[in-house]
Amino acid sequence: MRVDLFDFDLAAELIAQTPAEPHDAARMLHVGETLSDSTISDLPAMLAPGDVLVVNDTKVLPCRLTGKRRDAKIEVTLHKAMGPAVWRAFARPARKLKAEDVINFAPGFSATVLGKRAAGEVELDFNVSGDDLMAALEAHGMMPLPPYIKRSADGRDADRDAYQTLFAAEPGAAAAPTAGLHFTPSLMATIQARGVVTIRLTLHVGAGTFLPVKVDDTDDHVMHAEWATLSADAAAILNDARAAGGRITAVGSTALRTLETAADDAGTLHPFTGETDLFITPGYRFKAVDRLLTNFHLPKSTLFMLVSAFSGLDRMQTAYSHAMAADYRFFSYGDACLLEPDRATWGNAPE
Repeated sequence: MRVDLFDFDLAAELIAQTPAEPHDAARMLHVGETLSDSTISDLPAMLAPGDVLVVNDTKVLPCRLTGKRRDAKIEVTLHKAMGPAVWRAFARPARKLKAEDVINFAPGFSATVLGKRAAGEVELDFNVSGDDLMAALEAHGMMPLPPYIKRSADGRDADRDAYQTLFAAEPGAAAAPTAGLHFTPSLMATIQARGVVTIRLTLHVGAGTFLPVKVDDTDDHVMHAEWATLSADAAAILNDARAAGGRITAVGSTALRTLETAADDAGTLHPFTGETDLFITPGYRFKAVDRLLTNFHLPKSTLFMLVSAFSGLDRMQTAYSHAMAADYRFFSYGDACLLEPDRATWGNAPE
């Protein structure tokens, strides 16, 4: 499938630089056979007793580090743990690094380059591990904001909280599951009072989520793998809810991809722990998710391809055109849309 089918022009002023305050004041476009403008605070009324909301409880690490290899300034963004002290990272400028180079980030905190990989990726072996490495990241790291959110060199302290969801509990992400950023304690209390069950799973979002699709055809794109887990108890609750007629609403593409990875062809969910590199494009038949709450995504991104698969490419192009004309705020700190499925398009890829 041609990647340029998923391209669109977006004015820079529509890219949100800070989240809505309060977070549940963000706008929400309800996308079905028609379009409806609302806000996140309207979400509970769109859910029914017996429905299940599935959220990602990954916690973003302050995993962007700036250090020096001799006199050269090096910035690294950790994105995948390979062991207690070993991480894969994207480095800038990677061309200045070679195996066995040492990058010093702070007194007593450094990493040795084990090797270089493609696309500016390196593998680093830190001189501290486990909890000590986590403590060093908290002390010296910055939140790994996507490049379209502009910050000064020393960052913005408010991002430590703003770029973390209400559900964050399991450290390991290099990017936030951004649909979850809209939730507040008061919103969750209203959802619970509505008789809606909330289920948690974990997918550690990698920095590869920001990488553009650089090929001309989706068949040639290699999806980055991310670690995910769905517990046996969570799978059982979801299966029982769906059997009783409840709808499964995934909060974010990460929750959706985890559920779709864990589902068999009949739509039954099974416990899952491991890596998923599921790449969803139009033509995919969804098995485990009935609705999707998600943010507005970048052009030609794997995420815009995913939402186009779920709700139909024509419908999503219409929705995005409406959102841009109505000054919705885009991307990680931006507004959201609640997507209804267009099952008639499932299994039918556009030409």
